[in-house]
Amino acid sequence: MVHRSNPIDGFTVDRSSISYIGEDLQRPECILAEHDGSLWAADARGGVVHIRSDGSQRLVTQKAESTFAEAADDETRFIAGTLPNGLAFARNGDIVISNFGTDRLEVMTRDGETRVLVDAIDGQPIGKVNFVLRDSRDRLWLTISTRTKNWMRAMSPSIIDGFIALYDRGRLRIVADGFHFTNEIRLDAQEEWLYVAETCARRIARLRVLDDGSLVDREIFGPADHGAFIDGIAFDSYGNLWGTHVMTDRIFAITPEGDLHILLDDDRNSPAGRALMDAFARDEATPELMLACGGTVAPWFASVTFGGADLQTVYIGSLRGNRIPYFRSPVAGLPMVHW
Repeated sequence: MVHRSNPIDGFTVDRSSISYIGEDLQRPECILAEHDGSLWAADARGGVVHIRSDGSQRLVTQKAESTFAEAADDETRFIAGTLPNGLAFARNGDIVISNFGTDRLEVMTRDGETRVLVDAIDGQPIGKVNFVLRDSRDRLWLTISTRTKNWMRAMSPSIIDGFIALYDRGRLRIVADGFHFTNEIRLDAQEEWLYVAETCARRIARLRVLDDGSLVDREIFGPADHGAFIDGIAFDSYGNLWGTHVMTDRIFAITPEGDLHILLDDDRNSPAGRALMDAFARDEATPELMLACGGTVAPWFASVTFGGADLQTVYIGSLRGNRIPYFRSPVAGLPMVHW
């Protein structure tokens, strides 16, 4: 059996090769890429920014769905408290939004008309809805980072109340529970395993997916402790799992064998990063310590998105950046279900 070499062996991102797209963005946490080269980025102004391949852009703000033709004007229909976080394309091209502000799962047309898919589970508010992923069977996988109302208080090694829910045929049910701040999730190429970024455990977990969506055989994938908060993850076509260390800004990849590679380090073992991680270990992390962290490429790396016609352009989402950095990868990304 011939084993082809891993394309990321020896690869690191040359900082001089990083380019940028988009301008005056606000919290472009999650990014979706399309065949035509356009991007859709979550935006803290209450919607999603569509960035076309020529660099032109428009902000699509969420509006409550009209019930009657004589609905209130757009200003009245603006959704209060909205903070789009994770995004996914519905089969028809609409944008499914895990809304970190309204704590619900929503779907928005490309013109902003928004309706709620689900806002409760077992009769209770869902919690801090973080990320959404659509699979090949049109099911939606949802991560809830915490049930704690003030999510900053959940940035603690002692709070383990995150969970994963599955939205299937109009019903939302919990399929796995007991995570340290559940963040992004990804399915492997065969949709046999679901990989989970546990931000406050500073590790990746994975669970085997059964036919009915149940999750079993939970285990750690890669290092048991990255020594850094993990936010977003995405597979390449070789089987490496790429991801971000948020606040202590790095891009990493874990090989199929579980080895960790740092591909871009924009923190460089900074004093602020060390101070945050030391405080977190004592369960004394504060917003001030977190805000002192962040690199220069795009502060607080949040997500990795493969795009471009060949899926070899990597876009970095961030929580405090106002534009999107991108660079070329030696390997194509794993096509997402919308691709």
